[in-house]
Amino acid sequence: MRYSKAFIPTMRHVPKEATMASHVLLIRSGSVRMLSKGIYSYLPLGWRAVENVARVVREEMDRTGAQEILMPFVQPASIWQESGRWDGFGPELLRFKNREGADYAIGPTHEEVVTDLVRREIRSYKQLGFNLYQIQTKYRDEPRPRAGILRGREFIMKDAYSFDADAEAAQRSYEGMVVAYARIMTRLGLEFRAVQADTGAIGGDLSHEFQVTTPSGEDVLVLCDKCSYAVNVEMAPAYGDGWTCTPGEAQGGTSSEVHTPGAHTVEEVSSFLGVTAQDILKTVVLHDGDHHHAALVRGDRELNLLKTARLLGVREVFLAGDEDVRRLTGADVGFAGPCGLEKKVESIIADREVEGMAGFVCGANRTDHHLKDVHLGDIGADVRFADLRKVTDGDGCPRCGGPIHTEKGIEGGQTFYLGTIYSEKMDATFLDSGGKSRAVEMGCYGIGITRLVAAAIEQHHDENGIVWPIEVAPYQVHVLQLGAGEQAAAEAERIHDELEREGLDVLLDDRKERPGVKFFDADLLGIPVRIVVGEKGLKQGALEVKTRDGSISESIPPSDVVGRAAGIVSDLRDEALRSAGERAGSILKETGLQK
Repeated sequence: MRYSKAFIPTMRHVPKEATMASHVLLIRSGSVRMLSKGIYSYLPLGWRAVENVARVVREEMDRTGAQEILMPFVQPASIWQESGRWDGFGPELLRFKNREGADYAIGPTHEEVVTDLVRREIRSYKQLGFNLYQIQTKYRDEPRPRAGILRGREFIMKDAYSFDADAEAAQRSYEGMVVAYARIMTRLGLEFRAVQADTGAIGGDLSHEFQVTTPSGEDVLVLCDKCSYAVNVEMAPAYGDGWTCTPGEAQGGTSSEVHTPGAHTVEEVSSFLGVTAQDILKTVVLHDGDHHHAALVRGDRELNLLKTARLLGVREVFLAGDEDVRRLTGADVGFAGPCGLEKKVESIIADREVEGMAGFVCGANRTDHHLKDVHLGDIGADVRFADLRKVTDGDGCPRCGGPIHTEKGIEGGQTFYLGTIYSEKMDATFLDSGGKSRAVEMGCYGIGITRLVAAAIEQHHDENGIVWPIEVAPYQVHVLQLGAGEQAAAEAERIHDELEREGLDVLLDDRKERPGVKFFDADLLGIPVRIVVGEKGLKQGALEVKTRDGSISESIPPSDVVGRAAGIVSDLRDEALRSAGERAGSILKETGLQK
């Protein structure tokens, strides 16, 4: 491809709406453009990267024996009503009526569609033991799309579904997908951890997230320093089996109100009253869609919303809005407390540590005021205690007792062992070897194709631009023609054409631009291998060949440049495959699926 003919609208400035590196660099490199919030167009460079990720995913899925299909993007409400998710999935499911008034949805996932497909065809156990996958656009009506294509409303996903006759075979299918995912992530040049995860709206009994580790990630991973324990913070228990708590003094009547003007946060209250965060009881007002609740945690802790929802027996809980907090507590946000709230909320729940607190500080339900010397007896209501807090660095591992630490990550893929939750509801059954009707055992497995493009940039960039991994890069080699001399132009053209005949993807920068502009754009675009062709180098009999990550920088005779560049690309791809094989060999032990 000649740069002079390519559509690569690079930008020098940082877009104001972009904050994460991938969002900034995808826009600046001319790879994507936003149409609406959470909805993007993929320009030639961006689309080539997306197709490369999809290629690797296809190769590894096909390697397992999975078969590619394509299912409808528009789905009738009837199958979602069968599974119970028409109402249960939540507002992220975009619903609409067709011209006949029938209810439909834009597919956020395809469990219902694929279950309907299979139940129409399967009759015997002899037909089972297969995996169907597709790569397709999905839509989820995210309330707050952010971070560019990392958290968009419209995205491209690979979703696969396994169908087996019994749980043992289904477990093998699940493990096979875990291995395939490890190979995919490694081939794409991604550092990742496979962690236990919540099954969420998809459902099932077992799930692992493949988290791309990066400080910019929005998920928090809990990892043990001693064993292979790895879990999403939402799932991590804060208290082991041997944890005990000495209940605090329950008597009441000793509290007093103090004026704390402008002290909204734990840090501000601590400083104002001269107490520690551990001496403060934090009251979080929540709603579950139908009712409001008050959740209590120690001031230095953070409430885990997933654990809270499970305790309350609901799918999801949300922080109450400012107006609801004022209506229920009579105070601005930051001054809520549990005393006197029992008649205003459906329930008051508390983290287990709270049971050991006494003489603590809490909000007085009056703006600019707090209570001190408060005891549990002052709350005036039955409080239900449970594990509600997020774990933090230094907590003990629930598996081995060793210290844990947290890292941030971006979820790139997730595997689910579904069992029969869909097949039973939708009557996807077969006759076993004894002639008995049984529900099909299922698993489902998703990978965010477009999200992995952004995740790769989050891990692979520097202050000058993208540093693409070889398997994701839109082009493998970038030839920079410096100057307008005929010799340099002819040599750059020869190198470009010969590399393409070698089967490589090549971008030739033949623009009439200054060398500084070309080097600036080359760093921004981040193509792995760069060849600089200029009159000076040709006269000296040596051209520069270097990698974008700086690991290789050589001066090569013009006659050897094509072979050397092709060799570097081959070595990079071979290394990606070798590393993928090594990670695949260890991933089942890492996840605890095999001892």
